[in-house]
Amino acid sequence: MPKADLTALAARLEAHLGDPHDPGSRMPFTEIMEHDEREQYPHTFVNDLRRWGVPEYALPAAQGGRAGDVEAEFNLVRLIARRDPTTATAMIITNLAFMPVWIGGGEEQKRAVVEAVRHGLRLSWGLSERGHGSDLLANEMTARKVDGGYLLTGGKWLIGNATRSDGMCVFARTSERGGPGGFSIFVLEKRRTPVGSVVELPGERLHGLRAMDISGIEVDEVFVPDSALVGTEGQGLEIAIKATQTARAQISSIALSAVDTGLRLTLDFAEGRVILGRAVSDIPYSRRQLTEVFADLMVCDAVSLGAVRALQVVPQQASVWSSVAKYLVPTVLERTMSQLSVVLGARFFLRGHPHYGVYQKMLRDLLVANFADGNTVVNLRNLGSQLKGLLASATGAGEEVRAAAVERAAVLYGIDRAMPPYRPWEQELHSRGLDDALLAAPDGLRRLRALAGEAKEEERERLLRAAAVAEELLAQAGPLAERNAALRAAPGREYGQSAELFDLAKEYCLLHAAAACVLTFVHSHGALDDPLPSGALLLLQLERLRRRWYPHQAVTDPGVIDEVMGVLRHLYHGNRLFSHWQFPLAERTGDLSAARD
Repeated sequence: MPKADLTALAARLEAHLGDPHDPGSRMPFTEIMEHDEREQYPHTFVNDLRRWGVPEYALPAAQGGRAGDVEAEFNLVRLIARRDPTTATAMIITNLAFMPVWIGGGEEQKRAVVEAVRHGLRLSWGLSERGHGSDLLANEMTARKVDGGYLLTGGKWLIGNATRSDGMCVFARTSERGGPGGFSIFVLEKRRTPVGSVVELPGERLHGLRAMDISGIEVDEVFVPDSALVGTEGQGLEIAIKATQTARAQISSIALSAVDTGLRLTLDFAEGRVILGRAVSDIPYSRRQLTEVFADLMVCDAVSLGAVRALQVVPQQASVWSSVAKYLVPTVLERTMSQLSVVLGARFFLRGHPHYGVYQKMLRDLLVANFADGNTVVNLRNLGSQLKGLLASATGAGEEVRAAAVERAAVLYGIDRAMPPYRPWEQELHSRGLDDALLAAPDGLRRLRALAGEAKEEERERLLRAAAVAEELLAQAGPLAERNAALRAAPGREYGQSAELFDLAKEYCLLHAAAACVLTFVHSHGALDDPLPSGALLLLQLERLRRRWYPHQAVTDPGVIDEVMGVLRHLYHGNRLFSHWQFPLAERTGDLSAARD
């Protein structure tokens, strides 16, 4: 979707939902907090968004939906989640549950499910089981073949919308031996089964997303017809992993939105609160905290931009991009939200405060991005299993391989660049050593230095410093490859499960993030709206990544921080999303007097 069209779509949704601080808007914080306190599912919000058409942007246009580019759904969900991550999660579950059908289903099956969803069908994704967590090959639900279909027996647990949904895509064992080819996926339509044959388990009480339906089901020889089988028998694991790749890339929108709202609420306080004759945001220490949080958010925005577009541009590399985003974004932003709490002070702890109570909810809700659809351990293990090939390519790829990656990177990180059609079935389980972010990074550095040569004096100096820091960080790929080789060679060690391998995978994510920041800057440079791009912001983004290796060394100075604060204020007072997209937000019509209390 062209940038102008996506911006207009986002603005239309924002105008529809209105200012969340205004009790008269369609999704006001007052009602959101009531739902949270009462642990009451947000039916009104979900139904309104369904009528508006949000789910259709995740359904393939070829079968009757409106989906074109995957970033449209990602950003619509992001705008919902900045008000309420619970409603956003409830909304996207049907979309994510449809992914197995989109990936593996036949034309007739896809069209039937799309039509049903457009007419109100709600789906859930029945993947995990109580005793097995993320160990899919240990799952016990069985599907026994009988004439005309299968009999499902077993249970699914910790499933979003398991009770509220009308149907569930279930991952079930079709071979007693199990193994990678021993599982299949079925569409179980609960309303077409005999009354009482699908037992809905009690909902779980939650730390965050308190109003969410997280429950499960149990079935005992419930019949589903042959037409309910998605793909072919034995294809379930492959389809499930590909569907999960999509979910991992998409769910970072929840964490980004939580911190966007948290930062906006903190600025409501910091810009208006005067202490010792100056606004809190003008106190040097507070200003540093605010700008560092903004820089972290923009790092994660760049990582997510690439990861979401990668589903469409380089689906063969989705296993890497989705795992990097799924590990890095919530991990960084959980820490960042805690840092933001320092500026807001005691107000973040006041659950009933009319303006800041929602901050505490965001602090709790963003944690869902850490464990849903594959937790930190799962994603780091996936990256660790591919680390040898990824580092070999990053440090030793030939000119032809890098040239192809450079061409793709211009689309991956150029927000105004058209993408090829989304073909989720082309996603692969392993990237074969390719990560276009790292492969294109040297070209990104050359482009950054070229932009510096065209910039005015102060901006030139900051861009050159940013290029030097990025080059220093990206040079860590060589030592990282050496440490990985030494770890593999160590005798008597379980390489694939070693704690050291997980640490190496974490460092790899930081290299990918550094490349993402540079590539977003150079390839979206001409498409960004004022006050972006900013050399000062890029330098601070890279400093935040560098501090993972050198926690007490700064590469910025007060002048850089002041410049970044100017960018942040421009977006805040201009009522724009804290993102490279900078979508216009709903007009602020609510009473903000409580923000000064």
